[in-house]
Amino acid sequence: RLNDSSFAWEPETSAALGFSFRCGFLGMLHCEIIQERLEREYDLDLITTTPTVRYRVTLNDGEVREIESPARLPATQETRCIEEPMILATIHVPSEYVGGVLQLCQDRRGTQKDMSVHGGRVQIRYEIPLSEVVLDFHDRLKTVTRGYGSLDYELVGYRTADLVKLDVLVNGEPVDALSLIVHR
Repeated sequence: RLNDSSFAWEPETSAALGFSFRCGFLGMLHCEIIQERLEREYDLDLITTTPTVRYRVTLNDGEVREIESPARLPATQETRCIEEPMILATIHVPSEYVGGVLQLCQDRRGTQKDMSVHGGRVQIRYEIPLSEVVLDFHDRLKTVTRGYGSLDYELVGYRTADLVKLDVLVNGEPVDALSLIVHR
């Protein structure tokens, strides 16, 4: 039995992949460690999919649903709008790396809120969609700042965005477990 406080799971069924589990981790390192343990200790061949966030969908009749999986996204003609979770990211970085951090945040659809200088360090605050941060933002930040950047964030709510479902086809058939919700 696998028991780890950095790991949460719930059963899920996929039409293409069959019975599976939706798993949550505190970070990519925890994901890699648990994946390695499952493969070694239980001789499993695992398929990992892209991390997702919880979206808020407003239907044409006014009903609001929260969805965690792209497979549960209602058809486009049934939806009034889709909202994505937003974070306020506070980044502390030495002044020589500010340009790279600003470019990284802009590439992730971020909106700059403020920037302040504290001696040789700069504090940058950006509002960024959580979906743009969950995969590799921290790793990219560490790369851009050569390890000197630090990140703190807080959830600030949901914002309407132009989002669509991207289906991945295998042999001409959509595989719901590989589908993504992406910015148009």
